[in-house]
Amino acid sequence: MSEESRRPAAARVEPVPGEPAAIATVGSERALLVADYHAGYEAGLRYERGVDVPSNAPERRERLLDVLEASNPDRLVVLGDLMHSIGDPGGAERGELEVLFEAFPPTLGVTVVKGNHDGGIEDWLTPENPSEAAALEFDTDAVTIAPGNGIALGDRAIGVCHGHTWPAPAVLDCDVLCLGHEHPCVRLEDEIGGSRVERTWLRGRIDPAPFLDRPEYEGVSWLADSAVEPPRVVVMPAFNDLVGGTWVNIPNQSFLSPFLPAGLADGEAYLLDGTRLGAYQSV
Repeated sequence: MSEESRRPAAARVEPVPGEPAAIATVGSERALLVADYHAGYEAGLRYERGVDVPSNAPERRERLLDVLEASNPDRLVVLGDLMHSIGDPGGAERGELEVLFEAFPPTLGVTVVKGNHDGGIEDWLTPENPSEAAALEFDTDAVTIAPGNGIALGDRAIGVCHGHTWPAPAVLDCDVLCLGHEHPCVRLEDEIGGSRVERTWLRGRIDPAPFLDRPEYEGVSWLADSAVEPPRVVVMPAFNDLVGGTWVNIPNQSFLSPFLPAGLADGEAYLLDGTRLGAYQSV
């Protein structure tokens, strides 16, 4: 499931076996990619739906810290929806994230691509007021907030965005496009009628059709020249295992991203353990 670069500089996206996370390698730098952490999700359930679910915040934090320790990246890149509430984070949610950031290794850089749930996250992760920054027990200078339409890692090697909006042109002109937001899942059935839902990766290549008539992409190389191969695309599973998602192998399911599924050509599904399921529509 590795993604090979079309340019001389090495660019790879390799899933961490058994985890909803991937290592992106651009030259000599390694970044751990995760999407849809949704801190404070359980508090959101209580507020939004009246459902009382015990907080999994400690388990979520330890899973991420374990992956960081095992993979030892230079940077953590969150592909949106680090938090769950749409507006400013509430008490339980903000507390969960502060404890998480305080536990990060001191040498780790963190980039947060804003998702549709991340509201004013920059106001407290990277506050401009020095006294507010000093009150936080983690290094705010190590944190970068990127817009939801994404950024390019390396020299147009790997583009990352959340997926709730159309990608920035520079992101779309990368070798590999990685996004979250969709929370892709498959429903698997056995011979006796039992079923279960599993988080999955989606991988394929970008289909140019949805992007051709959008003026903001006029200068994108592979749209301007049909001889240039479109980038590969990786739709990441949600890191939070409670949030559900799009059942990609069920007919007539609506995708969340504005350019999916039309923008995904030859899309295949993979389980977290690396099992290749084949074309996602026919799983």
